[in-house]
Amino acid sequence: MGKRIVSDIFIWIFSAVICILWRLVADKSTILAYVALFGAMAVVWVILGLIFYKYYRSYREAWYWQELLSLLLTGGSLMLITWYTLPQLERLLGYDMPDFSMTVALWMIGNVMIVDDLWILALHYWKFAVSMTVPVMEIEPRENAVVARPDEPRSQASVETIHQAVLSLTTEEDYQMLCDKANLESKQTKVVANRDRFSFMQIPDYQYRTLVDLMLLNDARGINKRFCIVNQKLPDDGRYVCCYRPQEYVKNKVLASYPWGLNYIVYFFWFIWRRIVPRLVLTSRLHYDLTKGRKRMLSKTEVLGRLYYCGFAVDEIVPMGHIEYVFAHRQSQPYEQEQMKVYGPLIKLPRVCKNREIVYFYKFRTMHPYAEYIQQYVFDNRGGMNIADKSDNDWRITSWGRFMRRYWLDELPMLINLLRGDLKLVGIRPLSRTMFNTYPPELQDKRTRCKPGLIPPFYIDHPKNFEELYASENKYLDEYFRHPIWTDTKYFFLTLNSILFHRMHSA
Repeated sequence: MGKRIVSDIFIWIFSAVICILWRLVADKSTILAYVALFGAMAVVWVILGLIFYKYYRSYREAWYWQELLSLLLTGGSLMLITWYTLPQLERLLGYDMPDFSMTVALWMIGNVMIVDDLWILALHYWKFAVSMTVPVMEIEPRENAVVARPDEPRSQASVETIHQAVLSLTTEEDYQMLCDKANLESKQTKVVANRDRFSFMQIPDYQYRTLVDLMLLNDARGINKRFCIVNQKLPDDGRYVCCYRPQEYVKNKVLASYPWGLNYIVYFFWFIWRRIVPRLVLTSRLHYDLTKGRKRMLSKTEVLGRLYYCGFAVDEIVPMGHIEYVFAHRQSQPYEQEQMKVYGPLIKLPRVCKNREIVYFYKFRTMHPYAEYIQQYVFDNRGGMNIADKSDNDWRITSWGRFMRRYWLDELPMLINLLRGDLKLVGIRPLSRTMFNTYPPELQDKRTRCKPGLIPPFYIDHPKNFEELYASENKYLDEYFRHPIWTDTKYFFLTLNSILFHRMHSA
């Protein structure tokens, strides 16, 4: 109750300042009178709020209409009281107020009601945006399981039924590909094409070695829950086949549908609605409720990342026209599921720091959602990571992300860590666990004896391989332990010289 009264007082102060600033232009002589009048009205407002049950309910517990009703009763009652008592109140206070003081008082009450209603509306929208009616999916532990159904061929009639069902959703070429790679003619293969994930719940546990999901993930509701249910239904190493339409195809289609120039304007608004709005905390649920989860924009990174997040390992990706089929197998239990997994523009990344402590560093997101779950997959398919703790030609990075990385724009939020004391200005850069574990043990020990830095020696020595990187960091650390202030000062100016005169950019 106390917080709600305080918020109302702040609203009165804010509205009074606006009103007084407005009156300063017209009449400066009655400012003190207005201050006294507004103060008295604020006290009556709080008393009426207590009477009309305005402060006894938290916005988390009340409906918006209940809050609005209390506000209307409180404001309406204060207007009536002001209308009948203001002349007597002016005489009581001893001020000779102008004739339009009644208008100012009523205008003030109306202003407070509008601001208060906007504040209440904002609180309730926040409650709507961050709360989910569907509970978090709990992953039940399970023992090792093998497929229960025998590997027998289907009857010709059953094969033809599946053939016609697949053709109603896709093409003959897709069907032949699935026959070759997913063995549709075996009784151990189950074909499903339902937008609702609950259809998978009707499948008996461990009865099928392969589940083929022909519903486009772009239109499927609850993708993570869908994957988790499939994970629980499959035996160990069971196979799962899913398909999606890549966002690059949709982008090209939008650009090709309008004349040049206009197409990029249309694409800009399409990009905001389809790519930005679904990723923000305040708009993700509203977007989902409006679209019902249809026509999602899915990147290859997000689809593969969701699969790994839900306990699968990807075996193969097969492009078929504007559709890509992903063949995966069950690898493990899913990660612990989150109710709302929103990828906004600002992210926190765990890094190994002084005394091997894990500290979260802020950065602007430059990768597609769920990129962190396929880091090892990308490294394995790209021949490992490079000296910048990244993969060469990493397709997880967005187009704007490449621009931001080139000019260090993605690292600007690390200034928060600098102000918090997690970083010093110059020093070895903080590493991910994966990268840190590749370092020699003696260099690991050296690194964890001091804080990491915002400006690393990397930008001075320009190492080209891991041996040169290790030598660069060893050189800096040895100098730093002997002369910390001089070493950091020297490296700071050498870095400026490298950036300004040698055009050194971020990786």
